[in-house]
Amino acid sequence: MRVAAFMSGSGTNIVKLLQAEGVLKAAEGSSPFQVVFIFSDRSDGLCQGERIACEKGIPYISYDIRAFHRIRSVKRTVSDPEGLEARREFDRTAEQLIRSFDIDVVALGGYMSYTTLQRCINVHPADLSILTPEGRRKYVGDHAVADAIAAGERVLRSSTIWTDKGVDTGPLLMVSEPVQVDLPEPLNELLKNRERLTKAAELNQQRLKEVGDWRIFPRTVEMIARGRFALDPDGRVYVDGRPVPNGYRESENG
Repeated sequence: MRVAAFMSGSGTNIVKLLQAEGVLKAAEGSSPFQVVFIFSDRSDGLCQGERIACEKGIPYISYDIRAFHRIRSVKRTVSDPEGLEARREFDRTAEQLIRSFDIDVVALGGYMSYTTLQRCINVHPADLSILTPEGRRKYVGDHAVADAIAAGERVLRSSTIWTDKGVDTGPLLMVSEPVQVDLPEPLNELLKNRERLTKAAELNQQRLKEVGDWRIFPRTVEMIARGRFALDPDGRVYVDGRPVPNGYRESENG
């Protein structure tokens, strides 16, 4: 399975994906997936994609989304038709790359732009099986960890999804092991100061990456490459032919 890795910042998820590919090659003689190139939506020197690609000897392409929108005088929001059409235009370049490199799956590892691309796997720092009373996913978006902490969640989990047109709304693939929330002061005090809450969320999110993102992101890609995941026409997820409505959890399935 040919994979394109998309990223925006430090790229730790992509590093773990590349490491997993190497481990599989060493253990089995080959890997069921191959990261073919790395793509970034920023060219301001703050993305580590070029360094990671050079170390692995694979192509790296960047296309700065901020400059793209600034030149066109269009806001980055996709909640209005003009912004959404601009995003589709931006994604056409990525689509051309995907076709040219004969890519099967796009792995979004810390890719911070909404994308209109198809066949994408994303990793998100929250348990997306947790729903609101109205049946919507409770912890979505960029502030999911802070939102979960503010709501009094005692543990945090990461999830992988097969993306759709919404934000963190696609079919749920995997859910990670839990990480206990660790706060520097009582929650009621943190809730009085957004800055301190944000800092606490960042520290907990870093801990979550180690147990969550860095494990289930490459594992999801591997399982898709091995043909273990399947979707029915209604978007329900199956692993090895069995339904997993709340996401596949490796510890519960051996």
